Parts: sequence; C-alpha cells; structure tokens
Amino acid sequence: MADQATGEATTSARPDADGVPSIGLVGLCCLALVVGVVTGFGAVVFRDLIGLIHNVMFLGQFAFRYDANLFTPPSPWGWMVILVPVAGAIVVTFLVTTFAPEARGHGVPEVIDAIYYQSGIIRPVVAIVKSLASAVSIGSGAAVGREGPIIQIGSALGSTLGQIIRMSPGQRIILVAAGAGAGIAATFNTPIGGVLFTIELMMPEMSVASFLPVALSTAAATFIGRFFFGVAPAFSVPELAPLPIDLSSALTLGIYALLGIVVGIAATLLIRGLHFFEDVFDKIDHPYLRHGFGMLLVGLLIYGLQRTLGHYYVEGVGYATVEAILSGGVTAPALLLLLFFCKLFATSTSLGSGASGGVFSPSLFLGATIGGAFAASLNALHLPIALSVPSFAMVGMGAMVGSATGAAMMAVTMIFEMTRNYDIVLPMILAVAVSIGVRRLMSRENIYTLKLFRRGHVIPKARHANMFLVRHASEVMDKDIVIASPDSGFDELLARPDNDGRLRHVVVADDDGHIVGVMRVNTALRPASGGIQPGAALRTLASRNFTIVREDEVMFDVIRRMWRRSATMALVTRGRGVPRATDVRGVITKEHVADSVASSIEVYPAAG
Repeated sequence: MADQATGEATTSARPDADGVPSIGLVGLCCLALVVGVVTGFGAVVFRDLIGLIHNVMFLGQFAFRYDANLFTPPSPWGWMVILVPVAGAIVVTFLVTTFAPEARGHGVPEVIDAIYYQSGIIRPVVAIVKSLASAVSIGSGAAVGREGPIIQIGSALGSTLGQIIRMSPGQRIILVAAGAGAGIAATFNTPIGGVLFTIELMMPEMSVASFLPVALSTAAATFIGRFFFGVAPAFSVPELAPLPIDLSSALTLGIYALLGIVVGIAATLLIRGLHFFEDVFDKIDHPYLRHGFGMLLVGLLIYGLQRTLGHYYVEGVGYATVEAILSGGVTAPALLLLLFFCKLFATSTSLGSGASGGVFSPSLFLGATIGGAFAASLNALHLPIALSVPSFAMVGMGAMVGSATGAAMMAVTMIFEMTRNYDIVLPMILAVAVSIGVRRLMSRENIYTLKLFRRGHVIPKARHANMFLVRHASEVMDKDIVIASPDSGFDELLARPDNDGRLRHVVVADDDGHIVGVMRVNTALRPASGGIQPGAALRTLASRNFTIVREDEVMFDVIRRMWRRSATMALVTRGRGVPRATDVRGVITKEHVADSVASSIEVYPAAG
C-alpha cells in the first residue's frame, strides 16, 4: 500500500557512498604519475628479465641484452632446443598454480574483469608472479607477447596503490587503467596508443577527472621507456611511397578494403582458435602435463622451422619476423602463409595450454604475414597495379589488432606510432573499419571479452553518453501528486473521486505546509487488503523515505542524492529555502528513473 524508505531527516547513508573518502583530482594525478614511473621502470626490468632468460635457455649465455627485432641464432643445444619451452612450462606452471592462478593467459581479460566486476581490486602478488611467469614463458620460446603481462603488471601496481591509500572504487579503477596505459606505452613507445587503449578497452567512463591521470601516467612511463630504450620506433620501416592522387589510388584503396575482409576472417579464426585450444587442453587435468605437452609441440615446431627455413620465426614475441616483412626481406606468399598458420598454432597452443603472455604481439605477427601474403599473391597475378608488400603488411597489422581487440582508434594510432609512417594511415583506417565489421558479423565478442563472456561476465561494447543524466528534474518528474493532511484517514484518501484506481503519490503536510512524509498508494486497493485500519491517520502511515531536489537540478545529481540517502522518492520543489508542500511540483521515483533511462537509449544504434 505505501512504500517505506529513509527520509531526508532520518537518512541512513550508504557506506560506499559516504564511508569511503575520495581524494582530489590533484592527488589522484600525483598517484597516477607514481604509477606511470613505477610501471615504466617495471617495463625496463621486465624486458631485461626476458632477455636474460632467453639468452640463458636458448644460447647458454648469461647476458641481459636481447634485441627481439633480430632473429635468434641457432641454439648450441641442437635438437635439445625442443625441450627449452618444456623447461619453461614447468617453471611457469609452478608459479601460476602456487601463487596466482590469474597470472595464466594473456592478462588483459583479468584487468577488464577487475574493473567491471571487482571494483578495481587486483591482488598485489599478481604483479610479481605475472612478471616472472611471463618472462619465463616468452624467454623460453612461448609464442606470446610482452604487452599483456606489462599491462597486467601496471594495473596491479595501480590497484595496489589504490588499496593502500583509501579512495573510492571509481578512483581506484582510474589508477588501474592508468597502469594499463602506462604499461603498453612503455613497452611499444606509443604514448597516444597507450591512452587510446585505456579509453577504448578499459575505462567505464571518460571525463577530465579520468583522462588526466591516465595521460600523466602514460607520459611518465613513455619517458622512462625512452630513457632506457631510446626514441626510435618499435619497427624500422624503409620509406614507402604515398598513394598518388589519381584513379589508381581508388582501386588500391578498394584492394585494402578487401584485405580488411580477409583480416576480419583471420581475426575470428584467432579468437575462436585460441578458445578452442583452451577447451582442448583443459581436458588434461594435470597442469604440469597439460602445459608441458603444449610447449613440447611448440618446441617441435620452432625446431622444425629452424632446420628447414633457417630461423625459429614464431618463437617468443616474433618481432624479428615482423621486422623482416616490413623491410621487404620476406615476400614469398607461400612462406608468409605458412608463417601465419604456424604462429596461429603456436600462440593458441602456448596460451591454451597455460603460458603467461599477451596476444597483441602475435596479432601484429599474424597481421603482417596475412597482409604481406595478400599483396604478394596479388602481385603474382600480374595486376596492372604494383602492390607494396610492406605497406599491406603494416595495414594488416593494424587491421588484425583492431579487429581482434575491437579498438579501432588504438589500432590505427599504435601502428602509426610503431612505424612512424603517416602515409599508411588512410588505407589503414579503411581496412581496420572493414575488418572490425567482418569480425563482428562472425564473432560479437573480441579476443579479450570472449573469455569473460564465457564466465558470464558481460562487458559493454560501446561507451554511451547517458543523455538522460543531463535532463532536468522538471522534465522527468510526475506531476500527479496529492497533498493531504496528516490527520486525514486512509479511507478518506482512497475515497477521493479523482483517484480512478491509479497509483497516486501523496505528500502529507500539516496546516503550515511542513512536509510530514510521503506515500505511494494504489488507490484500486481497499484498506483491509494491506492490513491497514480504515480509520488510520496518514500521519502514522507516511514515510520519511524521501529527499528534496530542485526542479532545475540535473538527473545525475538527483540520482546520486537518492542513492546516497537510500530514498525511493524525490520531491521536486521550486525556489530556494525550506520547501513547503505548496512548493512541491512533482515527484521522481526509481520507476520514473528506469522509464526515462529506457526511453533515452532509443537514440543509440542497436548493438551488432
């Protein structure tokens, strides 16, 4: 009959609203700067650790220097190099199963899950275990990337700082995202790409209060990375001729669009193949046997490639192969296709069996090989237009990253930053857009969200500005209100001739206009049906389960006030000062909020 809640004067505030202090924007920016600096140094240590493990296990040399853009020379172990990934698998399995199971895999889904479902809480031990496990995986030959681990490491550092210093969950999430952006920026020397990565894949919302900390963290990490690694781009690409301004360019752009279709299909194959291999390997219960067997297959593959083609090609991050393709050193279409499928198998097997590493670098490898093979195959048909294999390889890299992750702006920007070739941006935008569209038709979830979707954790695929929140209270309120005396009986209220059996909102006020309480009454019911005595006075039934808002307040503030006071009704009043019953213009309930939100989403495109 009448809804009960807390009133303006007897509010029971929610602990998460008022009990957890928020720090100012300046303080949050300072903390984000700390996260960026620490993550930048973490990226340096992480890369040196990878180099040390790689040199020891593959070459038998105790040395930190390791240039991933150069092919690894033949191992002195001979055929026993097959066992190097297996040895790494034993160490990785011990670290993951003993200390941090969430360190298994490519890491980014766990960060996204922490943001959307764990209030930004990541266990501090994850940063240490992920560093060690991923360094061993990559250094021992697992076909995974180093960006996923450093993203998870940076996010864990941000979360840890957000747990040590008391702050709201929203601010802790900002630090988590700042650590993720800092990690990817320091790893690839891509500050803009790091910011866009967080915007498109991490942040639940975007505002000045969230952008500034992320930008500062990313900039700090990039500076630290450049101080140790230099300012050169991730890949050295020879000067490529820009598209001429003539009709042939339109045909070339059309061919780039066809490449987008091919890459969209290939990205779907990567997404589905990765999770298929996870399901297959999960049938092996023993973790050491599972990961050891998977890495034995990878060891056989890289040894076979080295014996037959002269290089390990798909081991580790694979940047040497990408560099060779971009510099024009590898152009044979058959070889490029072979390397594509070998890397796809090696990455799916490595991660599916339990390796710790990222999927960004494998995506670059797959995009370069499929893009280069596409151009080389068309050139073999002697078309009237000569296609540049390195250009199509670069576009393929962007299209594969964008399609697999669903982050279009990040993909275009990062490939530009990694190659410093601006002329490739136009065809890349086209190919990335087409590839994402094709992939979405075949797989709604991207490579990061499919893992969470299978857990039942749905991640939004778009960031919508909620236009409902900027509407004024006067636009949302229900003006159908009844002002009644506290001494009136409940049966008198039900007997009003204008009720018509509808739900009425009642403001109970005394003769001086002071608001005593509120009621929501279904006038189609009778007093006895609600266990209320017919003569009961409204004073005894009215609830102080309300809050007061002004008609010019925006709904964002109204909803926040209702939530903080646990109120189910807001009285919308006019003017300033202490409101009286005559000042009440309408009411807003949670049902009104829900209806208005539902109606406001009609302006957005349907999810595809």
